Order: sequence, then structure tokens, then C-alpha cells
Amino acid sequence: MQEIIIIGAGGHAKVCIELLQAMGESIAYCIGTEDSPDRCLGFSVLKGDKHLVGLYQQGYRRAFIAVGSNKLREELAAKVLSNGYEMVNAISPHAVISSTARLGIGIAIMAGVVINADTIIKDFTIINTGATVDHDCYVGKLVHIAPQSSLAGNVIVGDYSFLGSGCCIIPGVNIGKNVTIGAGGVVISDIADENIVVGVPAKMIKHKGNIK
Repeated sequence: MQEIIIIGAGGHAKVCIELLQAMGESIAYCIGTEDSPDRCLGFSVLKGDKHLVGLYQQGYRRAFIAVGSNKLREELAAKVLSNGYEMVNAISPHAVISSTARLGIGIAIMAGVVINADTIIKDFTIINTGATVDHDCYVGKLVHIAPQSSLAGNVIVGDYSFLGSGCCIIPGVNIGKNVTIGAGGVVISDIADENIVVGVPAKMIKHKGNIK
């Protein structure tokens, strides 16, 4: 079956469902938690990951992880892949993506996004509404770049990092793994792994330690 199983049933899932529909894809079910609503944009929500096995046995093979949390997205992706599913991408037809950009699997790219030449976007990353990623950038796996953020050319963003809404990153900056940048932050120098930074210019306020 070509219909897609959506893992998630919240607000982010609603956006991803509409992205996939705009691509001409069909949705079968959402899988949520016991606390999820019974329906998400009109689609039935099955409660609990246990349904993955049964749906696979019924012939469903394609899935998309539609949750905003980087850590939870990683856990769910591992579970879904271990059950044999193929991961699809959810890419808005209203995004502009260079033909030389290289995209991984399980990626969400929202409306208004621009991704320029020779940029790499790794697996299970979210490039949210209106964000721009300029030429020769590298965005690691399980990153979330929030709406209206702007990455200039030759920026590196490490795995698991979160860039809050409206961040600006100047050219050539290296952002480490599991970094959090507060909304509206302006990054003008490299940021080491595990740091939380805020402000204009962005400055460290906390070190997370070795936690994803």
C-alpha cells in the first residue's frame, strides 16, 4: 500500500499531513499516544506504537515521523525503521530547493523555505516555515530550524541542535551538536556542543552536559 502512516497526532503532524497531501500523497492513519485526540485533520488516530506491527502486516510500508522534539523524533524513527518501514520526506511545493542540494530521509521542509546550492540536509531534520538556508551549508541529523530563521552561506549545524524562531547565523559559523539558540538570536561566532545561547549577539547562558 502506498498510503503513508503518520507518527504523531499534534500540531506539527497537521502541518506535515498537509505538506504530504500537497505533494499528492495519501494518508492512511496517524499513530499517537493514549492522550492524543481520536482524529487528526480527519484521519483516525491509533493509540500506541504497538499498531506499527499490525499496519505493516496489513501491507503498509511508508511512514513519516511528525513530531517536533528532536529527541523523541530520533526514538520514534529508530522504532519505525526497525519495523521495516520506508521513510518519506514531506516537502512543500512552495519551498525553493536547489537542484544541487542533498536531502536525507524523513525530512520536513515547510512552505516558504529556501535551500540554496550545495547545501546538505541530513536525516529527520525539520526546516520550518519561511526559514532560509544559503549555499554550502551543512545541517546535521535531527535538527529543528524554527520558522523565519536565516542561515547565511557555509554554516554548519551539528546533530540534534534547535534554532529558535527568527535566528540569524552569519556566514561560516560552526554550531555544535545539541545546541539550543533562543528565538531571535544572532550568532556571530562558533558555538561549542551542548550550549544554550540567547541574545544579540548570542551568548552562552547554560551548558547542557552530555544529554541529547
